[in-house]
Amino acid sequence: MQLTSVDWLIMLLYFFFVLGIGFALKRFMKTSKDFFQAGRALPAWICGLAFISANLGAQEVIGMGASGAKYGLETAHFYGIGAIPAMIFVGIFMMPFYYGSKARSVPEFLRLRFDEKTRALNACSFAVMTVFSSGISMYAMARLIQALHVFDALFNSLGWSKDWIFTFAILLSAVIVLLYIFLGGLTSAIYNEVLQFFLIVAGFFPLVLLGLKNIGGWSGLKAAVPAAYMHEWRGVLHAGTNPMGVDIIGLGMGLGFVLGAGYWCTDFLVIQTAMASQNMEAARRVPLIAAVPKMVFPFLVIVPGLIAIALPTPHTTEFVHTENGTIYHEINVVPQQVEEGHGLIPAKVDPLTGKVMLDASGHPILDYDLATPNMLLHYFPTGILGLGLTALLASFMSGMAGNVTAFNTVFTYDLYQSYIHKGASDKHYLAVGRWATVGGILLSIGAAYAAINFNNIMDTLQLVFSFVNAPLFATFLLGMFWKRTTGHGAFAGLIAGTAAAMLHHGLTLPLEAHPGIHGGWIAVLHHYPSDMAQNFYGAIVAFSANFIVAVVVSLFTKPRPDEELVGLVRSLTKMPSHAHLKWWKRPEALAVAILLAAIAINIFFA
Repeated sequence: MQLTSVDWLIMLLYFFFVLGIGFALKRFMKTSKDFFQAGRALPAWICGLAFISANLGAQEVIGMGASGAKYGLETAHFYGIGAIPAMIFVGIFMMPFYYGSKARSVPEFLRLRFDEKTRALNACSFAVMTVFSSGISMYAMARLIQALHVFDALFNSLGWSKDWIFTFAILLSAVIVLLYIFLGGLTSAIYNEVLQFFLIVAGFFPLVLLGLKNIGGWSGLKAAVPAAYMHEWRGVLHAGTNPMGVDIIGLGMGLGFVLGAGYWCTDFLVIQTAMASQNMEAARRVPLIAAVPKMVFPFLVIVPGLIAIALPTPHTTEFVHTENGTIYHEINVVPQQVEEGHGLIPAKVDPLTGKVMLDASGHPILDYDLATPNMLLHYFPTGILGLGLTALLASFMSGMAGNVTAFNTVFTYDLYQSYIHKGASDKHYLAVGRWATVGGILLSIGAAYAAINFNNIMDTLQLVFSFVNAPLFATFLLGMFWKRTTGHGAFAGLIAGTAAAMLHHGLTLPLEAHPGIHGGWIAVLHHYPSDMAQNFYGAIVAFSANFIVAVVVSLFTKPRPDEELVGLVRSLTKMPSHAHLKWWKRPEALAVAILLAAIAINIFFA
């Protein structure tokens, strides 16, 4: 690939605007509330786009394309089951507690509802999760730059080894994100997430149209891939006969109830954008506003992966022709990893050794994460290619920024201020937050190298979520809807849920995977059809263990008085009234319309 000056100009303009936003907002970052909470003064539509864009990092743009190529249209379940219902639930039922409690973070809400030890445990586990999520975005960006040979010409001109491009790309993305978060805090991250949203739509909509036109439309795509790839529900309803290898229990309970709701209802990465809005009514609308574009994003991010796996696999070809009596042999050489791939998806190459990676059966592992980037290269001409690459880079850095801002808030408020240095000045905590940003970036760099061992970053993220968000969701459900839940019960439940997830992971292994980071590091008692199936059932195990232990311990420990739980438990809290609004302007009416639309989309792709 050879980028032209037009492509470079588009990318440089993006970097200029990203850093410009940070510098422009620096003068407004006068207090810790400005830096960590955006002053709680942003309009609902800005926060709504940021709410969805906080999730539009590498896991969405690259991960969903990779999952589309690996699992087919079943990947859309992450939207219809795993996102839309949970976004409605958090907007209607949970946001009044988050926003009304005046908590500055999700761990701080746990302190208000339960106690300090529950807050500390969640703060530590969440900090680890954000570091891994940010590292995955770094890894995906570095793999993209390495695979597309963006810096090859620069390294050749300087006489540097191209083996260092992976590390150089990680450091470059780290510096850019560090600068604009260090300067503008959460406000900078939110405005950049809104910019990223429009870039992704502009970059990926023409990609899908070009791909479908080239392959013969929707009917041509259906003819080019296995039938199971084009059904969202049929394989699930027939005992898990589908590429993902999941049944209705794993999908409905594991993804729809535990992982989906656990992410959208408890993950401070997205909750912080809603809590930055200007009032309670706006905060409730934020997830609902975000759910509207969320319903159409499968078309933008999953379909490119399907097209990539459907196209013919390139092979080395030899063409012989005669010209003026001379025989010419022309050979079009295709790299080994491309020939051993499938469609536009090459075999996975270890970025450190340069060798093709093999599964447990000795077959090449497909690098599904390159499905969407290779689609850009295959279809986009100069100029539009620069726009597409910029959209990808924006998604990576936005995902990193969202995780880093969540990390610095939780570290400063829930760890440093609470347990290390109490009673310091607001100026001191503002400085700590900025330096926590530096620490979060450095830890994310280390996490980026751990992601090398996965061929689908969505599998990696769901594994992390099954350890952290799945048990946490049980704690929130019990805490918000059962006033008898105690701090001891919540703490014991979180410990039991995380331990159960680890034990399940250590005793199970996906087919064709090596024991280790994929599981089976204790012993292999059960094989799952895929990493994703293992993640779904791991989440069920974690949630169930937390729920049971929390209930049992709560029954044997003393609950807090009712008057201390007003505003934190639904049965003791008066929900906000929207009687002054016309019925069609109320959040409940919007929620019903969104839910009906989501059901219609599921039926259409059944």
